[in-house]
Amino acid sequence: MTYDALRHAADSWGLLFLTIVFLLAVWRACRPSARALHDDAAQIPFRDESPRHD
Repeated sequence: MTYDALRHAADSWGLLFLTIVFLLAVWRACRPSARALHDDAAQIPFRDESPRHD
């Protein structure tokens, strides 16, 4: 294959592949069953924190 053919394939199929990957990532993050995971991740900075007594 020539450089131009490879570049054309990467332009068209690469864009399609990355679009599908992006849509799958958005779907995975926004599905209702992921809410518990997001709530848990949101609390990470506050774990194991003891109150300060100055």
